[in-house]
Amino acid sequence: MSDTDARDNERSLRTPIVAVLGHVDHGKTSLLDKIRGSTVIEGEAGAITQHIGATAIPLDVVSSVAGSLVNPDDFDLPGLLFIDTPGHHSFTTLRSRGGALADIAILVVDVNDGFQPQTLEAIDILKRTETPFVVAANKIDTVPGWKPNENAPIQQTYDAQSDRARSKLDEQLYEIIGELSDEGFSADMYWRVQDFRGNIGVVPVSAETGEGVPDVLTVLMGLAQRYLKEDMAIDVSGPGAGTVLEVKDEKGFGKTLDVVLYDGTVREDETIVVGAKNDPIVTDVRALLKPRDLAEIRTEDRFEKVDEIRAAAGAKIAAPDLDEAMAGAPVRVVRDRDLDDVIAEVRAELSEIEVGTAEQGLVVKADTLGSLEAIASALEEAEIPIMRAEVGDVAPRDVSVASTAEEDKHRTILAFNVDVLDDAERQAEQDDVNLFESDVIYRLVEEYEDHVEAIEQAQQETILENITRPARFQILPDHTFRQNDPAVVGVEVVSGTIKTNANVAKFEGGEPNRVGQVKGIQEQGEDVDEARRGNRVSVAIDGPTVGRQIEEGDELWIEIPEKHAKILEQELSEDIPVDELETLNMYLDKQRKRDPFWGK
Repeated sequence: MSDTDARDNERSLRTPIVAVLGHVDHGKTSLLDKIRGSTVIEGEAGAITQHIGATAIPLDVVSSVAGSLVNPDDFDLPGLLFIDTPGHHSFTTLRSRGGALADIAILVVDVNDGFQPQTLEAIDILKRTETPFVVAANKIDTVPGWKPNENAPIQQTYDAQSDRARSKLDEQLYEIIGELSDEGFSADMYWRVQDFRGNIGVVPVSAETGEGVPDVLTVLMGLAQRYLKEDMAIDVSGPGAGTVLEVKDEKGFGKTLDVVLYDGTVREDETIVVGAKNDPIVTDVRALLKPRDLAEIRTEDRFEKVDEIRAAAGAKIAAPDLDEAMAGAPVRVVRDRDLDDVIAEVRAELSEIEVGTAEQGLVVKADTLGSLEAIASALEEAEIPIMRAEVGDVAPRDVSVASTAEEDKHRTILAFNVDVLDDAERQAEQDDVNLFESDVIYRLVEEYEDHVEAIEQAQQETILENITRPARFQILPDHTFRQNDPAVVGVEVVSGTIKTNANVAKFEGGEPNRVGQVKGIQEQGEDVDEARRGNRVSVAIDGPTVGRQIEEGDELWIEIPEKHAKILEQELSEDIPVDELETLNMYLDKQRKRDPFWGK
């Protein structure tokens, strides 16, 4: 191969894009900072290039950090491009052609905590997008008795530890491997993995001390070189394709797009098509901006203009008419293609992310298309319907839509990582619309489920308040205090709950006969509203005369209307005490002996 051919081939292989995911507090940001920090220290000044929303680490810097683990001659990929926003919030934002924009991912798991809800959420996203990943088992420096070796490869520092520390770490690592297995992944320590396509490599690491960081970079480079090389082959000079990370106001430029370019080139003055809330935006690039080197940054002039940006890279695009542009949407350079074809391509990609909606359900607002898709997926799994799902801050019109919901539980807006405009907040209070805000998907879903449970509980309690409760009680011998108008007798509640104003029945020959109505209950001379199983109380019963309709020693029942019996049996059986349920079943048995369909 000639030098020219080699250069052309190298030029056509782009940098793999890496995302960092994991549960909150498991060390995603620290690991990313450590990777960036250690590479900055190892690399020559300026070797690390800061992009908009991403950091490029060239192969020679990866090699110098990884030491003997990476021989640059074994690789022809140019290095790694780390997305700077850790977490699957950004990961789901980043899409390209129906998949994740990240080519590869690091899943950070705290060795002490193992899998947590957001870990599982991240794994679901990795599965759905079929993204290869490695697990960084972080915080190994917190293992009791661990002696840190700054920035050392993992096997070197592992061998230097005491038997006790090694044994404790092994235990924690195999716990994580077991949890991966529960999620359907075969996994092992990365140095034992032969086929990274079929098995997940686990890399013990400390974002605090840098131990294992060389190994993380080695595994990522190896994975990318072995399995992603074909995907990395691009026509660098072709029309650019990328994904919007953020839509931002930039002083002197108005609305701008932070974009990760994963294919081709974008140049100043070129026409681009950008995904938007309604129709795709067609506009011209006014300026391409990249961050100045750290030494040159002045607050009023943080960016420098460039003529073109080549994939893979992060860049800021300044252009007119970007107000409706959406984070997570595709960006395409038109160049020598038919404009209508490019618009159709952008539309097709946006339609893949459309969230299915129902006539009744919640309103969901999210910061990006990818987040919207991830929330919709989580809600679908929880069988929670969505009436409207959009990217953007919560505005008054969202409150108006939510307020039209027929059920109380659907008068709700879930806001993921977006602002709630002041007038929307005021309107939500006026219209009795519930607002839930979070930047963690599972928390949003959990909070909403707790809210629904509270509503349902309140509804059940209201129903129970208005429903006649089952009870069986016995008139005690020598406890007649008044014979009639009303009869006042001492009773023991055998089971269930007696309340005032309930009708009293006596079963004679299998037939329930109403004998009167409870007019008052006294316990130790004090008026009470109800009496429960085991209570001995005096009861005033309007209607009967002791010695005629009722006798001392009689077993009496609270009479349950048929409709109430049906609701108690079919809807509230789990909400009443066990003794009430037993009493209800005995009452139903008695009634159904004479009419098998009673209360059904």
